[in-house]
Amino acid sequence: MKRFRRHGQESQRDRLKQELFQFNKAIEHGFPHQPSALGYSPSLQLLAIGTRSGAIKLYGAPGVEFMGLHDENAAVTQVHFMPHQVELVTLLDDNSLHMWTLRGHKGLSELLEIGRFTLTGPPGAPPSVTRVTAVLAHTSGELLLLGTEGGHVFIVEVPGFRELEERNISLDQVAASVPDDYIGRRNLEHVEALQENPINPNQVVIGYGRGLMVIWDLEKRCAIQHIPATQQLESVWWTEDGSYILSSHSDGSYCRWMVGGEDVNDEEEKSDIPYGHFPCKLPSVKVVLAFSGGMPRASYGDRHCITVIHSKTHVALDFTSRIIDFFVIRDGLQHTGDPSALVVLVEEELVVIDLQTDCWPVIQTPYLVPLHSSAITCSHHVSAIPLKLWERVIAAGELQNTHYSKKPWPITGGQNLAPDPPQRDLLLTGHEDGTVHFWDASGVCLYPLYKLSTAGVFHTDADPNDNMNQGAEGEWPPFRKVGCFDPYSDDPRLGIQKIHLCKYSGYLTVAGTAGQILVLELNDEAAEQTVEAKVVDLLQGQEGFRWKGHTRLDVREEPVLFPPGFQPFALVQCQPPAVVTALTLHSEWKLVAFGTSHGFGLYDYQQKNTVLIKCTLNPSDQLAMEGPLSRVKSIKKSLRQSFRRIRRSRVSLRKHHVNNTAKLQEANARLEAELAEMELAPVQRKIEARSSDDSFTGLVRTLYFADTFLSDSSHNTPSLWAGTNGGCVFAYMLRLPPVEHRADEPVTAQPAKEIQLMHRAPVVGIVVLDGHGAPLPEPLEVAHDLARSPDMQGSHQLLVISEEQFKVFTLPKVSAKMKLKLTAVDGSRVRRVGVAWFCSSRTEDYGESGLVVLTNQGDVHVVSLPHVKMQVQYPCIRREDVSGIASCVFTKHGQGFYLISPSEFERFSLSTCYLVEPRCLVEAPLHSGSSSQRRSQPDGFKLLTVTHRLGFFFLEAEDHNVFRLFKMYREGSDVFDSIKS
Repeated sequence: MKRFRRHGQESQRDRLKQELFQFNKAIEHGFPHQPSALGYSPSLQLLAIGTRSGAIKLYGAPGVEFMGLHDENAAVTQVHFMPHQVELVTLLDDNSLHMWTLRGHKGLSELLEIGRFTLTGPPGAPPSVTRVTAVLAHTSGELLLLGTEGGHVFIVEVPGFRELEERNISLDQVAASVPDDYIGRRNLEHVEALQENPINPNQVVIGYGRGLMVIWDLEKRCAIQHIPATQQLESVWWTEDGSYILSSHSDGSYCRWMVGGEDVNDEEEKSDIPYGHFPCKLPSVKVVLAFSGGMPRASYGDRHCITVIHSKTHVALDFTSRIIDFFVIRDGLQHTGDPSALVVLVEEELVVIDLQTDCWPVIQTPYLVPLHSSAITCSHHVSAIPLKLWERVIAAGELQNTHYSKKPWPITGGQNLAPDPPQRDLLLTGHEDGTVHFWDASGVCLYPLYKLSTAGVFHTDADPNDNMNQGAEGEWPPFRKVGCFDPYSDDPRLGIQKIHLCKYSGYLTVAGTAGQILVLELNDEAAEQTVEAKVVDLLQGQEGFRWKGHTRLDVREEPVLFPPGFQPFALVQCQPPAVVTALTLHSEWKLVAFGTSHGFGLYDYQQKNTVLIKCTLNPSDQLAMEGPLSRVKSIKKSLRQSFRRIRRSRVSLRKHHVNNTAKLQEANARLEAELAEMELAPVQRKIEARSSDDSFTGLVRTLYFADTFLSDSSHNTPSLWAGTNGGCVFAYMLRLPPVEHRADEPVTAQPAKEIQLMHRAPVVGIVVLDGHGAPLPEPLEVAHDLARSPDMQGSHQLLVISEEQFKVFTLPKVSAKMKLKLTAVDGSRVRRVGVAWFCSSRTEDYGESGLVVLTNQGDVHVVSLPHVKMQVQYPCIRREDVSGIASCVFTKHGQGFYLISPSEFERFSLSTCYLVEPRCLVEAPLHSGSSSQRRSQPDGFKLLTVTHRLGFFFLEAEDHNVFRLFKMYREGSDVFDSIKS
């Protein structure tokens, strides 16, 4: 009977797990790492980006996003949408072609790979014969033209990837149609470009590397014109009326050639060299009204430019990184109207220029924002932001964005069918240049709201008037800097290391690399004020210690004008100025706690007084006095320790096995192998008790405020808890004066408890549970009626999370009650921990609190509270991805963010109720459909007009939709025969 009951309880628990927990990697936020190709579909209004890692990402209207990943670990070199269809083709650098489609499934679209193909070529042919260098997706939607390194053009039928050998264009055929004097002068080289005649799809221009351009008739299968340019060809563009071809060349020139009539002479009709006869820094990759490159390499070798010329306006847009590709968006239903926007993909960001507004301002991007405009150094997530704070942050951000265009985002493809976010969430990222970026993390798009800069508080080496990228008035070329990517920090000491925002009071505290802690409040008006630094000596005058690291930042003594938004009013400067490793804010008590590798302190930001200073530095820890360790120092230290272990082992072995050299060599080899595994493996395979002499044992890992029982079980009191790298927990009892005397009487702190964990494992988290076993609410949460008051009748419990285990103590006696060892077998250690609320997906009024834990193996665990039992475990991050694990941040509702690259966050969810993912639909444009669908298209339509031009029939139906029917009358359709007659 007992066995049956236990089984029933386990089944109930399993069902409850299915209601509460479900792991999903939902979406990637940010800018794709190492982009390598760009594509655009005017009919679908979708943008595609391929990356060096083989990913393909599609973007439309905000919230419309798709992602695919090639099985091959190869870079995407080209992306081409099939005209008027929901298919696209990608070319990888392994010379494979892949067909993708947006297929409907349960009312939503999903990106699927439906075919792959590699040109084979004749037997024995060198690889250059079939190495694809140019791709043209024909407007028929049924053909791909593939130009190769060997100069051939292969024609392939899609989507089946069937090579039409009889229609291929060989190099011999082209050479036979070109005058002998041209062929005699030069080799044609590879196919550099393929372009279709906009008004006659039977004609394509083939551009060869040495400059020759040949117009080929696909129906007649012959060359009808050749253009013998003499400069190295970079790109070709056919004007919309089909009367001219524009070519760009390696000497910085672009030329215009007339199409039709007799063969043109050796000299082009019109040539223009905007920046003179100099070698180009970059080739011109397209010519419409914009072209990239053309800059003299000697003078502008560090520039990444696109020149835009329209009427009398001439601007050289100077981008922040290497240009990958660009395209122009045009107005009109057929996208043949005036240019409205220039979309430029550079290596580190996407920039969109408004071409219809004076001065051509930048349009702010709702997605693909470069999160790494300055390197991300930390993150902080805040859930369920109150509306008033949300609106004030947005208002402050809008004042910063007046330089952006007012035009809406021009890429509008697809429909976003995701429900509205249930709450407003903020993600705050700290950066190396001392800025904090506020992001709207409520939905699919991680949208920038506001940027806070802390650099103005300090004197730095940067001169605000010194901008090498801004051109002087009258300068030629007329440079204009665009983009926000700036990886260089004027002073690395400004880097933000910790952030804490109170969403109820609007107080924010940020801490940096040089021991600076700023307390800020939200102000809707600009204010000029002086920020005085309170220096806190964490060594408390101990002798024998000398700081060898960087100096602290110099605070400006004069008043500083701070713009609307978060403005600093208090500053704490730790001495020594080491990196701040722990930070927490209690806005109800007006206290900030901070910690470094030397100790921790408590600061009253209402009275601007220091309440507590505690030095945790181990007297034998000299490394903590050297500042941030470089990787080289760390490697040298680990190698020294390794060789010492080997020497000690060898000495011991010699004493026991003096006469057995074979065993000695075997033992040494085994030791060295184990040593190599320990040094190189990403996880530690064995858990051992740490010595108190280990480095950085005094480093403060976590700080926590709690109103709980410390002295006895009948009187609760405010308290501060601190956990160190050496497994030590310090508890201080705080005395807060009454509210009416809070501004006058000082806050005091006295030591109450101290816990030393047996194995001295680093303490990474502290949580106090109330009488019901629930975590204590956040400051001011109860006052705003957003949480129930904690149970102060029953006994409280202290949960200490170390790298190795979860241990529960009773309060106030601090006696061990229960514990859960993570594992001592595979070396798992806790790296990140957070408290989350998990709602049931079936019962609205039921939920549970749990600990969300990330280990150094990359696994995510959920641990129940207060019983501290393992609920679920999911693999999340590759264990080799050390930076990804270190960057992870959890939300209060069971989601998480971590960096999968310097510029991208992966978002995941552990909750069945809180999942943010793209839910979108892309419908095929009216011209789309397979051949059979297009053949049957006229049925059911009343024909209003029929015209015949250039071998094509145009049928206009009652709804004025135009259908191009490509030579279908040849296939025996009665409809077309009657039209033809």
